[in-house]
Amino acid sequence: MTIRLSNRDARRIFLSTQGLSTAPHRALGKEGLLQLIHDIGFVQVDSIATVERAHHQILFSRNQTYRREHLTELLEKDGELFEHWTHDASIIPSSFFVYWKHRFKWEAETLSERWRKWRGDGFDAGCDETYERIASNGAVMARDLKEEDHESGGWWNWHPSKTALEVLWRQGRLAIARRENFQKVYDLTERVIPARHYEGDVGHEEFVDWACRSALERLGFATHGEIAAFWDLVSPGEAKTWVAAHRDELCEVAIDTANGGKPRPSYAFAGFPNTLGEIADPPGRIRVLSPFDPLLRDRNRTERLFGFFYRIEVFVPEPKREYGYYVFPLLESDRLIGRIDMKADRKRGSLDVRRLWLEPGVRATSGRMEKLAAELDRIARFAGVGEIKLLDGWNAGMST
Repeated sequence: MTIRLSNRDARRIFLSTQGLSTAPHRALGKEGLLQLIHDIGFVQVDSIATVERAHHQILFSRNQTYRREHLTELLEKDGELFEHWTHDASIIPSSFFVYWKHRFKWEAETLSERWRKWRGDGFDAGCDETYERIASNGAVMARDLKEEDHESGGWWNWHPSKTALEVLWRQGRLAIARRENFQKVYDLTERVIPARHYEGDVGHEEFVDWACRSALERLGFATHGEIAAFWDLVSPGEAKTWVAAHRDELCEVAIDTANGGKPRPSYAFAGFPNTLGEIADPPGRIRVLSPFDPLLRDRNRTERLFGFFYRIEVFVPEPKREYGYYVFPLLESDRLIGRIDMKADRKRGSLDVRRLWLEPGVRATSGRMEKLAAELDRIARFAGVGEIKLLDGWNAGMST
């Protein structure tokens, strides 16, 4: 029997699995932060710091007691988190490292061949040279190798240092030990990942089962394509086979879409949604989300569930942008209600609000604007600026 799920309940479930339903002011602490990242699955890393870097903002939007130093300790001192690839560069619990070994193997067999064709003769020897350099002399940044070998000619003349480090990292032979001014510092993986996480292996069948099962747990409900895309560790075909092999553990669900269209056929674990009553309503406050927030990672899913069309326009030529270079979605309770273009000007100590757009049917009531002002104040303090500056025309996209 297929279970029909209303759009509102579907949003509540997804918000809950993505850590956006708990009270954002509760004390988190370092252990709570590790648990939060484990529950979400991963946190994407990005270099753009229009207001704050993506990983910090993703975590702050879920809990305003989040401390950056706790993340640094978990990554660089405790080894409980590591950086690697999901659909993009991400921070991942080290307890998942054993499953990433299958990705490393795939990268070594598949991706490296592409790099080899691109770089040509000397590629393998250059990677081995880089590895041995780090094994003998310790952790490096790409610029260290480039500066060290700039005058020697040969392989380094085509600036392969970053290429070699990237390939060795993608293969799992190197890991990111820390960052200095956001530049990666690479070392041998066994020096970075604690033995309790580094050692051990799982077979391919167990790996696929974990990848699919853990993805569905964090999505709440999903198609086999969405299951595969969550970690980007298995193919849609492998996820489809997993679903077929575990039908006794799963149930079919039909998810109502935000636009009232045809319900989306999906799968969930058996017993769904008996626990729906235990899921708390999301906080009523407004929260600014990072453009790289996991809630928005699958843009099509976001549009189906929330009726919210969103694209990052960083790489769109300015005349063709609909909104702006780096525009932040706004979440209010269980709805995505708009987006805001803003930038932290740290020299002047201000959070500059350039433009606010509210979605059709969302009114700029006094209560809503007070909630937005409170969130902007929290964001400003988190970004280390003291003033919120509303620029001319900032409210041109608001409904009244």
